[in-house]
Amino acid sequence: NAPGAGLRGSDGTALLSGPPSCEDSRSSRCVSFSRDGTLFGWCNGLNVSVVKSSDGSVVSTLDLPKTSLLDFSPLNNVLATWQPYSKPKDSVQGEANLQLWDLWSGQLIKALYQKKVDSWCPSWSEDEKLSVRSVNNELHFYENNDFNVIANKLHMQKVSDFALSPGGQPNKVAVYVPGSKGAPSFVRLYQYPVLGGPTAALANKSFFKADRVSMQWNKKASAVLVTASTEVDKSGASYYGEQTLHFLSASGETALVQLQKTGPIYDVVWSPNSSEFCVVYGFMPAKATVYSLKCDPLFDFGTGPRNAAYYSPQGHILVLAGFGNLRGQMEVWDAKKYKQVSKPQAPDATHFSWCPDGEHVVTATCSPRLRVSNGYKIWHYTGSVLLKQDAAAGSELWEVRWQPFPEGSFPERAIKYQAAPSDLGTTEATPTQAYRPPAMRHLPATPSSKLHEEELPQNLRPGEKRISKAALKNQQKRENKKAAKQEAKPEPEPPSDSALSISQSKLSSGDPETDRKIKNVKKKLKAIEELKDQQASGKVLQKNQLEKLQKEDQLLKELEELQIC
Repeated sequence: NAPGAGLRGSDGTALLSGPPSCEDSRSSRCVSFSRDGTLFGWCNGLNVSVVKSSDGSVVSTLDLPKTSLLDFSPLNNVLATWQPYSKPKDSVQGEANLQLWDLWSGQLIKALYQKKVDSWCPSWSEDEKLSVRSVNNELHFYENNDFNVIANKLHMQKVSDFALSPGGQPNKVAVYVPGSKGAPSFVRLYQYPVLGGPTAALANKSFFKADRVSMQWNKKASAVLVTASTEVDKSGASYYGEQTLHFLSASGETALVQLQKTGPIYDVVWSPNSSEFCVVYGFMPAKATVYSLKCDPLFDFGTGPRNAAYYSPQGHILVLAGFGNLRGQMEVWDAKKYKQVSKPQAPDATHFSWCPDGEHVVTATCSPRLRVSNGYKIWHYTGSVLLKQDAAAGSELWEVRWQPFPEGSFPERAIKYQAAPSDLGTTEATPTQAYRPPAMRHLPATPSSKLHEEELPQNLRPGEKRISKAALKNQQKRENKKAAKQEAKPEPEPPSDSALSISQSKLSSGDPETDRKIKNVKKKLKAIEELKDQQASGKVLQKNQLEKLQKEDQLLKELEELQIC
């Protein structure tokens, strides 16, 4: 089955690739797919509806007009709904605003109080044998979806946040306690049900400079990454505040991840293989680096205009992107060979997500982040735009979601480096040049006119030859000079394997004019061969260079005719 997508906007709610019954002309407050993608739910200000994604048949309809958020438990046994907490003036306490429903019978299982929207939904283990929620600075654990009995509690000083490990048994939980009165903040890992006693924690990491944290488990639940942030950078170097990245392993190891450039941490993402992670960090142009479980750098992608990273569901492709206040440049990389596949551009994009098949992505411009030019594009990872859909005039697009599929539904495919065929073409980023005053435009461009010195990608695995910053800078200068020489040639054309085989023949025609033409054609074919080598090594070619590659067959035919003569 091909994945569908859920859309939410001012014109209503729709399930793409789904039946017409999955459309609602009323605008919805939220939409959600079940974990396996078989169910689709939304709330439209009148009721909450849940339908089967395959045929649109109604599973449940609940009369909950105030519902703002909804979510499914992993095995689709429980539907959680949340509405803003409110208390009438003459009442001591308002009504319970977090409601847990038996999805298939529509019966209310439990109504609970949840004033804050943060972490509003209980966290379930994959088998639904355990669920956790934060209540008044302590964690309440429930077993087998029995929310009438608190099976266990974890209370430490002031638990501010938690993250339950993915997967099934044994379940682990990461707990964050903020620092106070000069004491440091800390994160601890526990394995359920061992929650008490001085030796109960699997790992402990304490640190200062943390107003809030973000905790991410890897898929195998063997390690957690903790991004600690302060609201204000006291040094005044950044208005993003100050961030540090910490690593905790379930086996007890902890570390501070040493980043190679100062500045904010924009994004941290685990590879689906659970053995490495990517960090995008540093003042612009930002660096991106892949680290091992020992927090050693494995590959440095150099610098560029980026603030986000996205691994494909299969983990074979990594996209580095610059959205928000950047121009929407995307760098698509082979995550195993560390070769660049494509470099498309999605200006004004506010959303990016991978399709479960690992072949396609969607970018969207949504309100309220941007209220103009709303719409979405579906791409192949090679940079081809396969579908472009703009919102109707006067309408807004609020949200786009891929339909999830169970893990293993789409096996990993071999990576392609040639752009997939498309009627809409590609949007490869065109190289931009620095502004030059009119009085200087007749002079040759100099490499020193760049605002920032760009850093090139380099492999940092043990045993690989490290390149110093000076060597990288010299390499960049050599490449710039080479590119400038090629631009200055009247018709510098690029190369191919078959071209070389023919160009090796040292036949002389006996006619000086013909020999001169043969020499010129061979020169162009050699240039084409060099460009093909550059492309194979992962370098993204410019438009004029790609045009030269397309002339290879024509040049081979011309050479053959000249040699026959």
